[in-house]
Amino acid sequence: MIIAQTPLRVSFFGGGTDLPGFYREHGGCVLSTAIDKYIFVVVKRRFDEKIRMGYTRTELVDNIDELQHELAREALRMTGVTRQIELSTLGDIPAAGSGLGSSSTVTVGLLRALYAYRNEAQLAETLARQACEIEIERLGKPVGKQDQYIAAYGGLRFISFLTDGRVTVEAVELHEDELSYLGCSLMLFFTETTRRAETVLNEQRENIPARCDVLRGLRQMAYEARELLKEGRLDAFGRLLHEGWQLKKQMASRITSGQIDEMYAAGRAAGALGGKICGAGGGGFLLLYCPIERQDAVRHALRPRRELPFRLEPDGSKVIFNYRR
Repeated sequence: MIIAQTPLRVSFFGGGTDLPGFYREHGGCVLSTAIDKYIFVVVKRRFDEKIRMGYTRTELVDNIDELQHELAREALRMTGVTRQIELSTLGDIPAAGSGLGSSSTVTVGLLRALYAYRNEAQLAETLARQACEIEIERLGKPVGKQDQYIAAYGGLRFISFLTDGRVTVEAVELHEDELSYLGCSLMLFFTETTRRAETVLNEQRENIPARCDVLRGLRQMAYEARELLKEGRLDAFGRLLHEGWQLKKQMASRITSGQIDEMYAAGRAAGALGGKICGAGGGGFLLLYCPIERQDAVRHALRPRRELPFRLEPDGSKVIFNYRR
């Protein structure tokens, strides 16, 4: 039995510039961090020849082509495991529509677990690249590349998407006390609304030609935010999140809503310096940057919205249990 643990993520700046419709011409970059909320993938050999996949439903099929969980189906194909296998996924949060990169986290986790099942070690770069191939090329999803890379690498990362298709991943190094301060200053609140990311991302993708200036601004903010972190100017980083959110909302009509705007305004009025909706937008989790002494006021202002306490996660996808008879 193999169990792989793969982190979810919070994206700070640059989201949207990782879409091929932008980075292939202009180049893109994002600043993201993994968090200590995970998707777990369990892989086990079956006695018979069938394939069983357990998630929000259970599938038991004779042939890989019959599998309706498309991420699992393509990960099995990618790794060459095509029979006599059981897989299941478990998450720390509801997977659909959270804005924390869960779909790509599942894909990376499936690849990590299946390669471990084959007793093959793979680099984080390979897992991320293959997860992108599955989601973007094989399945044609309107997603970018940042989620796959942060899930595979973990940590606080500056990820660049070059016009030739290459991706570079840089660790953002902070002093331990500054990294702790950053983590303690971030808060996540559930909007009580979920959405299909593809719905919002399809509109964003279609809007790229008309929103290139907005995307250039978001890309520039990612560079500025990296420098603020390196300089230890963490509250300025929080204020820049507010500016980035004002830009991000211009990318598509369903990125925000009246409910989200009310939550964000209440959080700011209570003391948060900045924030944004996580992921593509439209629902999921609201991220706020708030000085520690104002956080109780923010919690009170956002009642009864549920808070998701979290910490920054230094590690990417990894096998945490490997038992072979």
